[in-house]
Amino acid sequence: MPGPASGKDYYEILGVRRDASQEEIKKAYRKLVRQYHPDANPGNKEAEEKFKLINEAYEVLSDPQKKAQYDQFGFAGDVPPYGGESAWDFGGFGDLFGDLFGDFFGGFGPRREVRTPQRGLDLEMPLIVTLMEAAYGATKVVHIPKWEKCTTCGGSGAAPGTSPVRCSLCGGKGQVETRSKTPFGEFVTVRTCSRCGGSGYVINDPCKDCGGRGRIRVKRKIEVNIPPGADTGTRLRIRGEGEEGKNGGPPGDLFLVIEVEEDPIFQRQGDDLHVTVDIPFPVAVLGGKVKVPTLEGEEELELSPGTQAGATKKIRGLGMPRQRGSGRGDLIVHINIAVPRNLTDKQRALIEALALEMDVPVKSSGLIEKLKGLFA
Repeated sequence: MPGPASGKDYYEILGVRRDASQEEIKKAYRKLVRQYHPDANPGNKEAEEKFKLINEAYEVLSDPQKKAQYDQFGFAGDVPPYGGESAWDFGGFGDLFGDLFGDFFGGFGPRREVRTPQRGLDLEMPLIVTLMEAAYGATKVVHIPKWEKCTTCGGSGAAPGTSPVRCSLCGGKGQVETRSKTPFGEFVTVRTCSRCGGSGYVINDPCKDCGGRGRIRVKRKIEVNIPPGADTGTRLRIRGEGEEGKNGGPPGDLFLVIEVEEDPIFQRQGDDLHVTVDIPFPVAVLGGKVKVPTLEGEEELELSPGTQAGATKKIRGLGMPRQRGSGRGDLIVHINIAVPRNLTDKQRALIEALALEMDVPVKSSGLIEKLKGLFA
């Protein structure tokens, strides 16, 4: 279970088991993001906070290294640029690890790279589109919650007019070395500085806007072009729209995963579209033309006499645009024979006469005898 350093159960936030696979974690994340996305909950502060927690939880659990750290120690937070609690602060175990590395490797334990440029994290978000938007392409506005450099302090974490100062405990190295003599010789123990957290600097007067982190959470709006033929699972890569890099590193990328909404008329299977059309009984028996809905409007379809319920007809080139190659898929028309529910006396008599002629036993209404009178 997460320890006090986190205070949040990321598994509970996403609603998954602790042994959930990456696919299960991703599926739960997409479902929750769709439910709590700010665009779906305008003005709902509670949903917005929930949305932030969902993204925070996914950022950790989708990263194998962060997930392993979180599972073992109960937190996986970023290290503030200058000072603050270290993400690898093991409490009482830190001394033990430092001693072990010092004893076995003579001081060549794991040293933290200070101020090394790091590329920002990639972000992944679902993007819901309609079938028409997927068919013809569209421009969508997307709101991205992300961390960006604090403009108040310029990313330093220190209040305007002040600067981080070199840590007096480690002298700006971020590490503290202690030497000890044993019967086997002199050994050097290297530990992360407990005062600056390994950054080499401390902030005496932190920035009020970012709390000394050097970064703030923002919601950025961008326009995204949906390519014609996009399907559920299509991933769009928007370079440079991920999390901002650290220490001058480049930003990550944004990956948008397309989810095409169910359409009330068409069902999609790959590049083909399927549609069900009700046809009158006489057309099924005698043949004729019926109107079929397509993406561009209605088209006429010629049916041959004796068309059966459940039959399918293919109209080539009226499906979805192909993402690979040129052209479009096909429109598959499924025939359903519409059985009339409310008949006039004349219609009922005619159908009973037809049944009698075809030697098909039906429930008689006694209207057959009036047939001649109806035509008089």
